[in-house]
Amino acid sequence: QVQLVESGGGLVQPGGSLRLSCAVSGGIFSISPLAWYRQAPGKQRELVALINSGGTTNYADSVKGRFTISRDNAKNTVYLQMNSLKPEDTAVYYCRFFLGDYWGRGTQVTVSS
Repeated sequence: QVQLVESGGGLVQPGGSLRLSCAVSGGIFSISPLAWYRQAPGKQRELVALINSGGTTNYADSVKGRFTISRDNAKNTVYLQMNSLKPEDTAVYYCRFFLGDYWGRGTQVTVSS
């Protein structure tokens, strides 16, 4: 009965920033690892960033130094701050809740001038 709802996507110019949010309901948020994935047209879905229940994070090499994942257990929300965006960041971004392996529907991020 877990539901994840992403928001914050949109169209931005190269070098711009976006902050994605994923609100989780129906799960034990505080003990679950959470992650952001993305999938570009014609490509496989890839892990972008992960945060565990203790706050430890890891990132894909392609986004290190530019993206930051964080969680607010009081709000049952996980965030992805995306800075210095590049056209190759264009994709649908998905939130993942690992306990039971639930996914959101995704939010589109388009980086283009």
